Amino acid sequence: MRSIDYARPKYPHDIHPALVPGIAIDDQRRRYSVDKLVFGVAGVLTVAFVIWGIVDPAGVGEVADIAYGWTMAHLGWLFNAVATVVLVALLILAFSRYGKIPLGKDGEKPEFSTFSWVAMLFAAGLGIGVMFWGPSEPLTYFITPPPLTNDPESVEALHQALAQTYYHWGFHAWAMYALVGGAVAYAAYRRGRSLLMSSIFERLFGKRLTEGWAGQLVDIFAIIATLFGTAAALGIAVLQIGQGVVIVSGASELTNTAMILIIAVLSVGFVISAVSGVSRGIRYLSNINIVLTIGFAGMLFILGPTLFLLNLLPSGVMQYIGSLFEMMARSASWGSDTLEFQSAWTVYYWAWWISWSPFVGIFIARISRGRTIRQFLLGVILIPSSLLFVAYGIMGGTAISMYRDGKLGEMDSVKPAEVLFSMVANLPFSGFLPILIMAILAIFFVTAADSASVVMGILTTRGSQNPPKLIVVFWGIVMGGIAVVMLLLGGDTALEGLQSLVIITAVPFALVMLLIIVAWVRELRSDPHTLRQEYAEAAVSNAVVDGVDRYDDDFRLEVVKAEPGEGAGAGVDSTHADYTDWYQRTDEDGEPVGFDFATGEWADGWEPETDDTTADDTDDTDRTGPDGAEQNGARS
Repeated sequence: MRSIDYARPKYPHDIHPALVPGIAIDDQRRRYSVDKLVFGVAGVLTVAFVIWGIVDPAGVGEVADIAYGWTMAHLGWLFNAVATVVLVALLILAFSRYGKIPLGKDGEKPEFSTFSWVAMLFAAGLGIGVMFWGPSEPLTYFITPPPLTNDPESVEALHQALAQTYYHWGFHAWAMYALVGGAVAYAAYRRGRSLLMSSIFERLFGKRLTEGWAGQLVDIFAIIATLFGTAAALGIAVLQIGQGVVIVSGASELTNTAMILIIAVLSVGFVISAVSGVSRGIRYLSNINIVLTIGFAGMLFILGPTLFLLNLLPSGVMQYIGSLFEMMARSASWGSDTLEFQSAWTVYYWAWWISWSPFVGIFIARISRGRTIRQFLLGVILIPSSLLFVAYGIMGGTAISMYRDGKLGEMDSVKPAEVLFSMVANLPFSGFLPILIMAILAIFFVTAADSASVVMGILTTRGSQNPPKLIVVFWGIVMGGIAVVMLLLGGDTALEGLQSLVIITAVPFALVMLLIIVAWVRELRSDPHTLRQEYAEAAVSNAVVDGVDRYDDDFRLEVVKAEPGEGAGAGVDSTHADYTDWYQRTDEDGEPVGFDFATGEWADGWEPETDDTTADDTDDTDRTGPDGAEQNGARS
């Protein structure tokens, strides 16, 4: 009689929101096309910047200096706040009840094995950064320690040098990637939305605004941040390749003309890669690159000061952990010297990671389908950081050891592009190692431009995982142009041009990062898994209290119809749009269509195209998979 009396509320597809198993992006029906507003605004702004930078570099430099000075004076605190808030928020999220929610449908197994997933995260932590900053950054802190810390070239400065480097490249950096990656993966593989940054905000902005100007603005910010962040990485690669050319050729110095020529040659390689469909070959080269990079670090460890490194590495990690809160507390309030240091280093890195987060985030989202939020967040934050601690400890420790032994010569200031080549000059096989280093950097340049351009193509085609090749090539060429302008702005100190523009263009997306936290948590509160947890806790609590009160120890639980307002879901309006709108299935035109969640059948008989679509998606996943990983490495 209870079942006869019960009148089921009206739910989409006649399924309660707590029972929806989730929706994957490939379960949905959507028509992809170029978003003319996103492509037009982002394209016009960036092309205009490149033209301005080439025609009037002095004018661009003057405006950039003013904007950079204002940003550092007024918004340096924002970058420090974002880095701290993101890390703390994700650690809380990982250990909360939301940590068990899968980034996929209920019962879905991870797409990649744990070993493969860890290997790709390892790959994402290696690249140009290890080759460029790995030796030079710790050496810089050893010779000129951060203000108000230690005496130059002291034992304390040695360990703090590694700790400061780890601070810039460790948990905070990867937390930013994990935030974007986790939110994108949740939206795409749990809620069935497109692989767009704007998809994260549907619950916060509403569907109309998310698919309208607000979502388009977010995607434009993501494209601009990615363009300048990736261009900075390409610029760093060019600086170091150019230094290698100087050493191998015996030229006196690296000129602007030589840098532009290097960018042009490597950009041709990227265009060939993008239009010829040789992405698998590029991927294999990238994988070889990772092996070579790891092998290079291993060679330094064996041929360099091995015993010294064995003692230094664990000490450096413990110094990082012990001084983490002290480093997090430093800001402009510590004085002008600290402000100058933060401008050149800490804030620059936070801005760089923010700029890279759309690119790297989408990559790690695509390899993490099926993992729980807890597995994802802890894995992404801890695993690549651990690898970088080892790699940077080896590179930086070797550079410091050689400097103390007088093998790097006298230096008042460290020139980052030169340190690596000065190191290998003191090792066996020093004749061919510079050529090997330049080859590694060149491949990283091509794969960085290739994969980052694909991601920007996705953002400009409403989430298509196979954007048109012309759009991919367009973004790659614009990226190369921005790299040229960045290097020209820096003049004799090209790194300054890279740093200032990365910090300026990352400001809008820094605010987006904070909104992502709010939007993602709001989504998780209405997740089917969360609803089931709420019902379970309420039902068990109420039943236990009632059972003990009525029957002492002799009671058991059973499911029966409760009076309205007295059941497990008494505090939940399960018919509210917050819980039901997201799983209403639609056709390609956005019109509601019937769907049977039990059988997976559409009411109008539509079936997914499992042949060409799957093949294309798989190929694209390959293309922006390990390639994308190395690109993160390209910046790191």
